[in-house]
Amino acid sequence: MTDYNLLAEQIKALAEDEPNYIPVLSNASAIIYDAMEDLNWAGFYLMNNGSLLLGPFQGKVACIRIALGKGVCGTAAGNDETLVVPNVHEFPGHIACDSASNSEIVVPIHKNGKVVGVLDIDSPKLDRFSEDDKIGLEKFVQMLEAVISFD
Repeated sequence: MTDYNLLAEQIKALAEDEPNYIPVLSNASAIIYDAMEDLNWAGFYLMNNGSLLLGPFQGKVACIRIALGKGVCGTAAGNDETLVVPNVHEFPGHIACDSASNSEIVVPIHKNGKVVGVLDIDSPKLDRFSEDDKIGLEKFVQMLEAVISFD
């Protein structure tokens, strides 16, 4: 089982010297990709001109821009809610950036009460993400929100 408290502390320590969002999110995607099993993508999409723009990630190539309300990421961002999708092929409007992905979790990221991006994690395994993963990743994102400078 993934130790989400440890992951949050790691990202806090890495952000102490440089809180800029690019290196922090780059390291965050690497931490998650390395610590969690059965992943094929872990990364971020950031709000840009009213839609989500690809940010730092680990894994295969990804969709560059996602409209709010479209796919799992756009829906999570648009509704400002964490989405756990056991089978992405059953999610209405799923955007298949990587056909090997079968399940997904997306957690919104906030600054000053507004969604500024999402953490997106995909797995080739169906029903990969549990309630413990949801709670742990939301805690990880809360740490990101606390330490990142989006300025």
